[in-house]
Amino acid sequence: MIEVVVAVSVVMGFIPSVQRVVRFLRAGVASLVPQLKQRELRAFAQRSSEAVQAAADSVRRLLRPVVLTSDTRDARGVSSEQEIFEERLWQKNGWIARVIKNEDDDGWAVAMTRVGDSEPALVGPWTMGRDKRNPKPLDAHAFSTLVKTANEILLRHEQAARARLHQSRTITDDQDRRIRVDFDIVPDEDDPHAILAAFDDSTAEPIAHCRVSPMFKLTEASAQRFVRTGEA
Repeated sequence: MIEVVVAVSVVMGFIPSVQRVVRFLRAGVASLVPQLKQRELRAFAQRSSEAVQAAADSVRRLLRPVVLTSDTRDARGVSSEQEIFEERLWQKNGWIARVIKNEDDDGWAVAMTRVGDSEPALVGPWTMGRDKRNPKPLDAHAFSTLVKTANEILLRHEQAARARLHQSRTITDDQDRRIRVDFDIVPDEDDPHAILAAFDDSTAEPIAHCRVSPMFKLTEASAQRFVRTGEA
């Protein structure tokens, strides 16, 4: 942006110089060619002025600042930052609610999509309007309820994903210490594996750890064996 401003300043400063040159040429032509008729001189001056003005306008258009933005728009041309309140489309606080035709029957459905996500977090049935043909318009209360429900669904999905990748058991070893054994899957497509680790439950001091298969089963017996032998 700074470079564009500097370029504009340079060119804008150059335009008056061109105008001064044109005035100088006019005076020179008038003195060197006195036999030229005044009408021809005026025509020459007019064409020169028009040429300078056209050059200035062209430079201004070419060097007009370009505003860059991170704003994105969907297929309807809707900005991701824009708040929208239409009968079948609401967008606010990072969520988009769309009332859509239900493909399975003659009814309507509503899809809740988090801004930036490619798939909706929630799709559910939507109420018919009073005419029993068109959908009921979206409103503030309905949108608030839909946002709350969609957030709860995302939270449950995240908790389920964490549960699939992390398991933990607490056992008592031969010395009557409470030991926590953690099993954490590393979701690596090229090198899928998991880490099995044991910690003193009261001090969090590590006791043992090893690399295991993602298919390892963390049970009371396998946790006891790991703490006792240090091997899975």
